[in-house]
Amino acid sequence: MSDGFVEQVGQLARRSVVRTARQPANVVFPLVFPLLLLAVNSTGLQSATRLPGFPTDSYLAFALAVPFMQGALFATMNAGTDLARDIQTGFLNRLALTPMRGIALLAGQLGGVMAMTAVQAVVWISAGLILGVHFAAGAGGIAVLLIFSLLIGLGFGALGAFLALRTGSGESVQGMFPVFFVFLFISSMAMPRNLIEIDWFRTAATANPVSYLIEGIRSLIVIGWDAEALALGFGFAALIAVVALTLATVSLRTRLTRS
Repeated sequence: MSDGFVEQVGQLARRSVVRTARQPANVVFPLVFPLLLLAVNSTGLQSATRLPGFPTDSYLAFALAVPFMQGALFATMNAGTDLARDIQTGFLNRLALTPMRGIALLAGQLGGVMAMTAVQAVVWISAGLILGVHFAAGAGGIAVLLIFSLLIGLGFGALGAFLALRTGSGESVQGMFPVFFVFLFISSMAMPRNLIEIDWFRTAATANPVSYLIEGIRSLIVIGWDAEALALGFGFAALIAVVALTLATVSLRTRLTRS
């Protein structure tokens, strides 16, 4: 990889971060909303920890995995909306007329998304520590959790970029937000899968990749080093990232060719 390409990616990643920072709603809401939802759920569902087989006596610790996934969903929307804006304003067309490689725009955009993902992860972990959550996997588990969060952010950010390149519309990308939230709610976010009594819901949660991402994060917080949960979590995160990056790259080439 040439130094010129690295410099291009760095400049575009910096542009992505600065553009996000200049839109307070894109920073504050993705941080505040998951924390508010965490506070409501951890208070209202604390009694669920008395169920036989529940993995922890703190619903706050159990629910702390959810903000990481909510942050990934916001990363999808932010990445897609910003890239769609570049398409609508003609920035991508102008980029095609310069020596700058189109793939640098995608890499830079995702670099900005991952920077925001890292900030979010630090906020969630800090909030958990302040509120008394004991991370079962210790300091090493927190480091792995940060890496896992970045991988999830990369995958979902690439998915948002694909939607933007495919549709060329920020409104279309935002319109997919409720669909992604359905995947979050039909998962093991609120209850361990083995304790879900409704058959169809348990089946849907088992088939839903988001469940394994949440359970991978959750294992580091409430269980410790669970090899199976981590393998499934990292495996699905990597699969989503590879598929989304491939789709986004192909869509980028198609759009630059049309330009």
